[in-house]
Amino acid sequence: MSTHTIGASSALSGYLLQMAREPELLRRLREETSRLPQAEMQISPEQGGFMRFLVRMLGARRCLEVGVFTGYSSLSVALGLPNDGRIVACDVNREWTSIARRYFEEAALGHLFDLRLGPALTTLAELAEQGESQSFDFAFIDADKGNYAAYYERCLGLVRKGGVIAVDNALWEGKVCDPSQNDESTTAIRDLNEQVARDPRVSACLLPIGDGLLLAQKLV
Repeated sequence: MSTHTIGASSALSGYLLQMAREPELLRRLREETSRLPQAEMQISPEQGGFMRFLVRMLGARRCLEVGVFTGYSSLSVALGLPNDGRIVACDVNREWTSIARRYFEEAALGHLFDLRLGPALTTLAELAEQGESQSFDFAFIDADKGNYAAYYERCLGLVRKGGVIAVDNALWEGKVCDPSQNDESTTAIRDLNEQVARDPRVSACLLPIGDGLLLAQKLV
């Protein structure tokens, strides 16, 4: 029993990785991504494992992703879906998503993905216009922080009652609790955390996994 959350030392982080049961394909993708200048944008193996566990618990079949990068989170979720599942994955970067496509195909899971290159807010609006509101089981948001509130609202309309929205970087390296940190990204994340905590439409939980994962289950 503890009165506070344990900190993850380097040794403990190594232990978490050891226990994560990371599939070999994901390990190779993580290592390839680690050589990119933007490698810090990738989620941690334990977070990927948690999201895979979560979509299985939800019995998810239809998922949304806002921000694909090289596909580690996408593939983590896909490995938890049935063979007739679907992930609408939104990103604007063709170079990064070309890496993702390669691993999707190697995993023989390319058929699960509807990868849409373009502004995610446009894609999400198009999904609503096409009659896909309240049809998704799970949504993961990990993109430009200034649009987090807008992504959350769009995803909330697309996720079914009982579905879950997961928002990455919710603790933002601890900056969210530092009143001296007021840059655009920190402010946007802090504001969304507070908004979701008060939102009567959802049941919310903020977890200290990776860089913080905000979960919101739709109630209405």
